[in-house]
Amino acid sequence: MITPSGLDRVRAWYAQREWRAFAFQEEVWAAYRAGKSGLIHAPTGLGKTLAAWLGPVSEALERPASKGLQVLWLTPLRALAVDSMESLREPLGELGLDWEVAMRTGDSTATQKKKLKEKFPPALVTTPESLSLALSYPDAQEKFSGLQAVIVDEWHELLGNKRGVQTELCLARLRAWNPGLRVWGLSATIGNLDEARDVLLGSGAANVATGVTISSTEKKRIEIETLLPENIGLFPWSGHLGREMAGRVWERIEQATTTLLFTNTRAQTEIWFQTLVDLRPDMADQLAMHHGSLDKAERNAVEDRLRAGNVRCVVCTSSLDLGVDFSPVEQVIQVGSPKGIARILQRAGRSGHRPGAMSRVLGVPTNAFELVEFAAAREAMEQRQVEKRKPLRLPLDVLVQHLTTVALGGGFTEAAMLAEIRSTFAFRDLNDLEWQWALDFITRGGEVLRAYPDFQKVVREGEVFRVVDDRIARTHRLTIGTISADPAISVRYANGRRLGTVEESFISKIRPGGLFIFSGKRLELVRYHQLTAEVRDAKKSKSTGQIPSWTGGKSPLSTELAHAVSRKLASAPRAGEHEHELRALWPILEIQAAWSLVPAFEQLLIEETRSKDGSHVFVFPFAGRLVHEGLGTLVAFRLTRAKPATIQVQYNDYGFALTSKSDVFVDEQTWRELLSAENLLEDLSACMNTHELAKRQFREVARVAGLVVQGYPGQPKGARSLQTSSSLMYDVFAKYDPGNLLLEQSRREIMERQLEWTRLRETMLELAERKIVKVYTQRLTPLAFPLWAEGVGSNSVTTETFTSKLADMLQQLESAAQNLADPGNRPEYGSAGAK
Repeated sequence: MITPSGLDRVRAWYAQREWRAFAFQEEVWAAYRAGKSGLIHAPTGLGKTLAAWLGPVSEALERPASKGLQVLWLTPLRALAVDSMESLREPLGELGLDWEVAMRTGDSTATQKKKLKEKFPPALVTTPESLSLALSYPDAQEKFSGLQAVIVDEWHELLGNKRGVQTELCLARLRAWNPGLRVWGLSATIGNLDEARDVLLGSGAANVATGVTISSTEKKRIEIETLLPENIGLFPWSGHLGREMAGRVWERIEQATTTLLFTNTRAQTEIWFQTLVDLRPDMADQLAMHHGSLDKAERNAVEDRLRAGNVRCVVCTSSLDLGVDFSPVEQVIQVGSPKGIARILQRAGRSGHRPGAMSRVLGVPTNAFELVEFAAAREAMEQRQVEKRKPLRLPLDVLVQHLTTVALGGGFTEAAMLAEIRSTFAFRDLNDLEWQWALDFITRGGEVLRAYPDFQKVVREGEVFRVVDDRIARTHRLTIGTISADPAISVRYANGRRLGTVEESFISKIRPGGLFIFSGKRLELVRYHQLTAEVRDAKKSKSTGQIPSWTGGKSPLSTELAHAVSRKLASAPRAGEHEHELRALWPILEIQAAWSLVPAFEQLLIEETRSKDGSHVFVFPFAGRLVHEGLGTLVAFRLTRAKPATIQVQYNDYGFALTSKSDVFVDEQTWRELLSAENLLEDLSACMNTHELAKRQFREVARVAGLVVQGYPGQPKGARSLQTSSSLMYDVFAKYDPGNLLLEQSRREIMERQLEWTRLRETMLELAERKIVKVYTQRLTPLAFPLWAEGVGSNSVTTETFTSKLADMLQQLESAAQNLADPGNRPEYGSAGAK
C-alpha cells in the first residue's frame, strides 16, 4: 500500500472543500519542500496564508511527531494575531496533524506567557517585539533549535521601518542557530518585490541563492466607484465637500450588508462617526468605530461584531487595513483621497476577502480635485503601479538594542556576532569603526557615559559578551521594541472603564468642565491627573466640543500617485464617457485653462498674482505634500538670502505658495537657480534649523538605544519629561562627544523622514528637465485657491475670521468666473497667458 504524500493529503483536503489550488500556491509548496525561501505576492483574499502554511504542514504530515517549535508566524500587528492563529488551526484537524498553534504577543495573559516561557508549541504566532523578547532568555537557542520555517505576514508593513530592521536581526539570529531555516514573506501591495525579498532573506550568499519571488497570475476583481458631488464648486479647498455627502453615504451603507468606511486620520474617523450618528440617530446602534487610540477592549468588541456580521458600518482608519478576514464585509467606502495606490489596494481587499469574490470601493472626495486622485489611483492600480518601500540602512539604535538582547540570551562572541549582523540587508555595509562603536556603547556607555554604571549594560567575560546585572536585564526586557510614540493620556470614566488615549498636547489645553468628542461620545473633562483624563458623559444640552487631533494628521500623496494625478489632469480633454471623475471636473479645469494653464506632466507651472496681502507665487511640481514643504522652505530661504524679506510658505500635495509684502517675482533663470539641487544639503540644514529638529528626533533614537526609558507598565513618563531627558543627553553628546554616531543617525533620520531628502533631491533633478511656464494671473486660479486658503487658515485668529475671508474671496472668484458659462467664451484647453 502506497502512503499518500503530505501534498497529496493537502490536495485531497482542497478537493473535499471543492477548492482548486491556484498555480502560485502549488509553486510555493514545491519551492518550500525543495528547501527554498522567498516572497509570496498575491492580491488580498487569494490564499497567501494557505500557500505559506501548507508547505510546512505537508512536510510535517510525512514525518514522526516532532517536539518543540517547528513554525514561527510573525505578524506586524497584535490585532492580527488571533485571526492568524485561527486561520492556521483550521486545516490541521481535517488533515490529521496534531499540532498546537499558540499566540504570544503583548496582549497575551500572564498565564499564557508563563506557559510559553516553559515550552513552545509546534506553531507560534507572534510579533517582532515578542520574538526579540524571547531571544533575550538564556534558553532561547534550545527552544528554537528545531525551528523549520519562519513566515512573515504583511512584510510590506515592516519593510522600511525600524520594526523591519528588528525583524531582520532576529531572523539572522535564528539562521545562525538553524542554517537550513526557510523564511517566507507575504505581501499584497509592494512595488519593489525582489528588493523586498532580498531584505527579508538577508545578504548571505546562501540566502540569496535559495531566494525566489512567487507572484500570483490570478487577478483580484476590484471595482472603484467615485461618488460625484451634486455641487462641485469651482474653487475647491481641502475638506469642504466630504460631510455634505453624508446623506448619500448613508444610502450606500444601507444597500450593503456590512461596510467599512475608511478615513485617513483618527480625527476624521471621530468626525465622520459623529456626522453619521447625528444624521441618523435611529441607526446609531448599527454603527461602530475603530482606530488605534481606542481601548483594546473597545476595538475587540467591534472586531467581534464584524466577524458575526451584526454591525452595518464601521468607521475606521488604517487600524483595519491589514489581513483580518471579515467575510461579511460587502463594500469599502474611502472618505478622502487614498493618497497612495498600495493603500487603496489594501483597503479594497477588506471586502470580498475570499477567492473569486469582487472587492468594491466607493470613493467619497472631500474636495473636487480628489476626484482626479481617485481616477488616477484606479488607473495606476489596474496597471499594478504600486509604491516601493525603501529599506532602512544602519539604524545603530536598533543594533545596540539587539546586541543587548542577545547578550541577555546566552551571550555572544565578537567575530561570530559581527558576521551574523553583516548577514542582514540593513547592516551589510557596517564598517569596523561603527561595529567597535556599538560594542563600546553597550559595554561602557560610549565616550561620555563611561562613569555611569547604568549605561554599562554588557560585560565581557573572556570571549563572551553577557548581561550579568538582573536590574539591567529587567529594565531592558520591559523596553524592548522600536515603536516610539508621544506619551498617551488615558481617557477613563470614574468607574475605571477605559475609552482609549489622546495626546498630552490636546488634553492639556482643556480645562475641567470643558467638552470634547472621543470614542463617539460627547465627554466632559472632570480632571486631568497623572497622565489620566477622568471624564463623564456630557449633558445633551451642552455644545458639541472639540475633536482630538493626533500627530501626523495629514497623509501625504505618494510620489507615484502624485505623478499619476499630473498625467491624469493633462489628459482631461480626452476623457472618455466612462471617466466620470474627469468629466465632472471639467468646469474647474476650464477656468484654470482660461486664467492660467492646466500643466502637462513635462511642464512646471508657476503662477504669479497680487492681492491686498502682497505678492503671491504658486508653484506646482505635483510631488506630494512632504516634498513641497521642504521645497517651499528652501526656495524661500534662497530668495531671502539674496534679498531680505519676510516670506510665508504654504504647501499641499500639488504645490507650494510663497506670499510676501515684498515682490517675490523673479525670472526663469533665477527659478532654475532656486530649484537647483546644488548645495542642497547645506541650504536645507541652514533654513530648516535641522539642529533643533534632530534634537527632537533624538528622543526616539535615545529610547530605542536604551539611553532613556519611556516608562514602565503602569508608570509612563510624560512627553515633557522624556523630551527633557533626551534633550539633556543630546546637548551633552553634542558638547563632549560630537562624533557620537547616534547624533549622526538623528540628523540622517530627520533628513529622510521629515524633509524627505532623497525624494526631494530626485524631484529637484526632475524639475531641472521640465519646461518652466510662468503665468501672471489677475486673480487666484482653481489650483492656487486651496494653497491661498491654507495660508488664510493658518493666520486667522478665529474660525469666524477664516470663514469670512474665505467666503469673500469665493464670491469674488465665482463672480469673475460667471462669463465662462457661455460656451462662446470658453478657452481652448491648455491655452495660457504665459510670459
